[in-house]
Amino acid sequence: MCVEREKLALCGKLFWKFFKIGAFTFGGGYAMIPLIRREIAQREGWLEDREILDVLAVSESTPGPMAVNTATFVGYRVAGNLGAALATFGVVLPSFVIIYLLSFVLRQFQSLKAVEYAFWGVRVAVVSLVASAFLSMLRQCPRNWPSYLLAAGAFLLVAFAGANAIVVLIGCALLGLAATKFSVGGVGK
Repeated sequence: MCVEREKLALCGKLFWKFFKIGAFTFGGGYAMIPLIRREIAQREGWLEDREILDVLAVSESTPGPMAVNTATFVGYRVAGNLGAALATFGVVLPSFVIIYLLSFVLRQFQSLKAVEYAFWGVRVAVVSLVASAFLSMLRQCPRNWPSYLLAAGAFLLVAFAGANAIVVLIGCALLGLAATKFSVGGVGK
């Protein structure tokens, strides 16, 4: 009985953490990365920074929104199926409520300059959050020239050549596997 109460309390905490992350982050999954890292790894210690990077890689490579995938994965790792369901519900609920309410209000006020400037400010904030997430993830990546070349190549293909991000992701995974297999002291040896 005590174990069930502890698990329910943990699931409630997961819901609340992801509800806050979903409510106070604009710009999607990438903008959530600094908050997920701070709340899940640094404050709660449920996962380590390196595990957060792995969770993000898996979340990005599976179908669906990254924020939802991340919440589901973290919830499952921390508290099983119920944790996955409540973390997912927690991260989705704020967006649903906000979009529902904004749909009524925005049409009436979208032509106002103040609203236009507010959205401009939000876009600027999102860019800074994504840049912060990039730097955080960069610190966790291997520091060698093949990694830098692979990252730069993937960025150029997706950002400027219009390559399909999923194809580039699969290609990078295959190149990473090949590099590991053929490197001295690699995992594949």
